[in-house]
Amino acid sequence: MRYDTRALRVCAALALLTAGTAVLALGTGSYALSPAEVVRTLTGEGPPGADFVVLGLRLPRALVAALTGFGMGTAGAVFQSLTRNPLGSPDVIGFGNGASAGALVAIIVLDTGAAQTAAAAVYLLAWRRGVHGYRLVLVGIGASAVLGAATSFLYVRADIGKAAQAASWMIGSLNARDWTDVRVAALGPLVLLPVVLVRARRLTMLEMGDDTAAALGVPPERSRLVLLAAGTGLTALAVAAAGPIPFVAMAAPQLARRVTRAVGPNVLPAGWTGALLVTAADLVTQWLTGSALLPVGVLTGVAGGVYLAWLLRGERRGARL
Repeated sequence: MRYDTRALRVCAALALLTAGTAVLALGTGSYALSPAEVVRTLTGEGPPGADFVVLGLRLPRALVAALTGFGMGTAGAVFQSLTRNPLGSPDVIGFGNGASAGALVAIIVLDTGAAQTAAAAVYLLAWRRGVHGYRLVLVGIGASAVLGAATSFLYVRADIGKAAQAASWMIGSLNARDWTDVRVAALGPLVLLPVVLVRARRLTMLEMGDDTAAALGVPPERSRLVLLAAGTGLTALAVAAAGPIPFVAMAAPQLARRVTRAVGPNVLPAGWTGALLVTAADLVTQWLTGSALLPVGVLTGVAGGVYLAWLLRGERRGARL
């Protein structure tokens, strides 16, 4: 595997920033702790009562924030590279909505899922002697609209208790996360990240076009299908753990590429950028409200809207030039 030295340094810096932000979040709340007290608690030498608060209540939330952010950032890098489009993130092209619809079916109707079904449908609808990036984006946007309508229908048909439970989850929330959610969020990075990393070089070649990739010995459709499945799995597991936290998958790869200044998908930097974004958003929501009740998706949605406006403004200015 080839690697870029600057990208590795960026990953190390992002990992340290994520850990530092998580330590601050672990000490924030009605039972406030200094960063030094949090570290001592994590090593088993904290003040009385801190073990239950930090290890039992706050640590699962912090780990879910970092792991879901990492999964969403990685999935965003995969999809943006496959589509060769900065808008080709799973929350834009319908895979996030597919996972959300499946979770709502599980909450409201029965125990099932729809993320993989949505991914397969988008892929097949986009097929026309191969799958091209712009077609995948357009079909995905249409699928996202259909799945959004299905979600609204499920809300209308549900009883008030289940609808309230589903609504709080659909915003993208880290509230009341436990160790079961940590295990779900960890499955993506542990199982699917190696698949993406092994095929990262193929992903870079696919960015150059199918003809070029085939000439270099990379089977385009088979490679794309495997990467699409891995990215879908990363998205589904992240959404299952914390809900559809908006704009992280879209923003993380773009920010990572600007920091590393490296060509290619920047899979690991995008993952660590996503982890830092969600962890920092969780910390800011607690600082703003003085509690952990505000869903983190509210903040990422506002920040993502500002980022999208900035991105579109840059594209418009580039077109004028």
